[in-house]
Amino acid sequence: MSGHGHGHGHGCVCEAEHEPAERGLEYGLYRRIDVEKLQCLNESRDGDGKLVFKPWDQRKERDKYVESDADEELLFNIPFTGSVKLKGIIISGEDDDSHPAEIRLYKNIPQMSFDDTGREPEQAFRLNRDPLAELEYPTKIARFSSVQHLSIHISKNFGSESTRVYYIGLRGEFSEAYRHEVTICSYEATANPADHKVESIIPQTNFIS
Repeated sequence: MSGHGHGHGHGCVCEAEHEPAERGLEYGLYRRIDVEKLQCLNESRDGDGKLVFKPWDQRKERDKYVESDADEELLFNIPFTGSVKLKGIIISGEDDDSHPAEIRLYKNIPQMSFDDTGREPEQAFRLNRDPLAELEYPTKIARFSSVQHLSIHISKNFGSESTRVYYIGLRGEFSEAYRHEVTICSYEATANPADHKVESIIPQTNFIS
């Protein structure tokens, strides 16, 4: 503990037991994922990829996980229900060679496939084994300031034939990107008669002027 934080910066120091409640709130972006549309490519069992996006206080639980199928790669396509500013990511796996060793992050490429992973990522990380979900990898916030869709490509592990992931934590801020559009649409729907009057007046006014 003493060798860990010298009182400067909030980056990775908070992973001690300082403010678990606040830390849990920071890692609340899992609630902003459109889980029904979340995809995990090369998962060994359908639907397991959705299980690793879970509350902070469940990050060390081992009953839910996703394992890769044909090889060690996994590709998560994560749509959010609004706009996200992504600040950090935690990835936790088994304390063995099946733990992810490298991830590549892409933004706003819906329905991404393995064929697309050859393109340059927004950011890539070499990972350490982290069975206790303690290590946060800070993102370059300027590149992840308006994310509606995040893709996480686990490109390799530490040497096992398959990769296992227990927890993926996403830290950041969320804004209701589509709230205004929805409000306007519902307003227009209720104001139909008035709209028709306006439409009939506008052409005449334009014609006169």
